[in-house]
Amino acid sequence: MRAIGVTEFGGPEALKVVELPIPDPGPSQVRIRVTAAAVSPADTLLRAGALAARLAKFPPPYIPGMDASGVIDAIGPHSDGRLALGDSVVAILMQASALGGAYADYVIAPAASVVRAPVGASPPEASTLLMNALTAQLTLDALALRPGDWLAVTGAAGAYGAYVVQLASAAGISVIADASAADEDLVRTLGATHVVPRGDGFTASVRAIAPDGVPALADGALLTQAVQGAITDDGAIAVLRGWTGPAERGITIHPIAVASASADTAALERLVARAEEGIVTLRVADILPAEEAVEAHRRMQAGGVRGRIILDFS
Repeated sequence: MRAIGVTEFGGPEALKVVELPIPDPGPSQVRIRVTAAAVSPADTLLRAGALAARLAKFPPPYIPGMDASGVIDAIGPHSDGRLALGDSVVAILMQASALGGAYADYVIAPAASVVRAPVGASPPEASTLLMNALTAQLTLDALALRPGDWLAVTGAAGAYGAYVVQLASAAGISVIADASAADEDLVRTLGATHVVPRGDGFTASVRAIAPDGVPALADGALLTQAVQGAITDDGAIAVLRGWTGPAERGITIHPIAVASASADTAALERLVARAEEGIVTLRVADILPAEEAVEAHRRMQAGGVRGRIILDFS
């Protein structure tokens, strides 16, 4: 089968098309014939070597990709009967594992990490859902806000930030979200109560709306200490990529790790329902042939991508 991976870490050009045997599913696993794989910043981290220590125990090539859509092609023993051959599905994959990531014609996934694709969504659209939406939901679960509470969101036009805004808005939470001038209309359509300029004036803009600060902040832009001033004393910040502080004024840091819930089938099914209800939007920035993964990574690293670039494995 065709796969896109790296044998040596580096820039986008490190990605190579490789031929690998078609894998067989083990107990409680399924094989998916991949139709589309979404490209995310996590994929570029693997390619660049940020996960090298975790990957060292596995043989190369290392296959990026955390989000795949496709069709169930084989089912391993001990299935619970929830999935059937021919089902159109989406899966969240832990790319730094023995199973590898989504950039391949066929992938093996734990059955618990696979759910039916949203009805009415194309395969490229479906492939954008699980990883970022699950991370967004884990963020809201950790921050434990109530309807009417304020939440600030940085990186609101990005895939993770957009899902935070939409899910929070649907839960009755009032959202102050950042955006560039070009993204203001987009962020408003996502459901933000207030849109403020991104950049150095973020804290002052938030305090102009909520003078005492907001009780919680979801930091999709990875600004960490630079935005703590927007948070109330004893408030909370949800962070990505393992940042642990230091925090100030009693602020609690919530590192969000999607791997902790990747096998929570019920949570994944709720996200599919949110997509079917129109609560979250499946945004495709572009669709490229799988062999153009190098170009996809170049564009991802350049920034400004709104939605997800999709690799077509159909």
